[in-house]
Amino acid sequence: MKVCIYGAGAIGGWIGVKLAQAGHDVSVVARGATLAALEKNGLRLVEDGATHTANVRASANPADLGAQDLVVIAVKAPAMPSVAAHIAPLLNADTLVLTAMNGVPWWFCDGLAGEFAGQRLASVDPDGAIASAIPGAQTLGCVVHAACLTDAPGVIHHKQGRGLIVGEAKGQSSERVDTLCTLLNDAGFEAKASAQIQREVWFKLWGNMTMNPISAITGATTDRILGDDLVREFVTSIMLEAKEIGARFGIPIDQDPADRHEVTLKLGAIKTSMLQDVEGKKSVELDALVAAVSELGRMTGVATPFTNALFGLARLHARTLGLYPAA
Repeated sequence: MKVCIYGAGAIGGWIGVKLAQAGHDVSVVARGATLAALEKNGLRLVEDGATHTANVRASANPADLGAQDLVVIAVKAPAMPSVAAHIAPLLNADTLVLTAMNGVPWWFCDGLAGEFAGQRLASVDPDGAIASAIPGAQTLGCVVHAACLTDAPGVIHHKQGRGLIVGEAKGQSSERVDTLCTLLNDAGFEAKASAQIQREVWFKLWGNMTMNPISAITGATTDRILGDDLVREFVTSIMLEAKEIGARFGIPIDQDPADRHEVTLKLGAIKTSMLQDVEGKKSVELDALVAAVSELGRMTGVATPFTNALFGLARLHARTLGLYPAA
């Protein structure tokens, strides 16, 4: 396949190298130091003690790369307006767009039922520009269960996990999802198809919507966050709000917050991606991880005082550092 990676950070870079190793024609949309590194040294992946290099075509201008069979969007949510404004040259009527991103995506409500189906989330797509630029009928969601770090521009370090869960943005089964999962498994991933990818998005978010912003504010790793009784109680209260929201739009979570805490604690002292972004002075993706949950609470009639408090504190902290837009 002709594949373009839009955003060669930790996850995008990992996917790009693995697909290139499997024989696919991989290109990358990149800018600045990452683009320079790709042009000089290729896209590199450190995995299982070995360094693998993929000599990919890279450009800051998608028009240089042309229409693709598959576009993998692996950027942070704040970058999506820019992606939407420039992605058109990569797309034709048959191009699949796979979003490998954290948080609630702009297409989330497309796979819900009843009154919630197809509603636009202003927190992640305020003017509908993203949905207009990327056809919903060509969009697939991907929930990533893997840990990767960017050691340097264009150098990705795979730490653990190979899981990719893929599903139609419309929330249904399809032959093309099964075909893509086969392709991904052949490239060394552990890919599974989902008949409603929204369930996978919501369940992953249920854990990281708290760990990410709290770590960004405090500088603490996940074990220290859950090791503080008062903070753990705050996290639990937020998760209970989100659990009720999901139940109302048709995605119940059959787990207690305490059980999820135990799973998180078993992972050890994790430095979240949002904390890494704060340390790297990069924009933080609060809207997709927290503001969207508050908005879904309003849609479903669930009060979210704890979620709102977390969003307000994290937003103020990020604005103070210049990492979130001013009011």
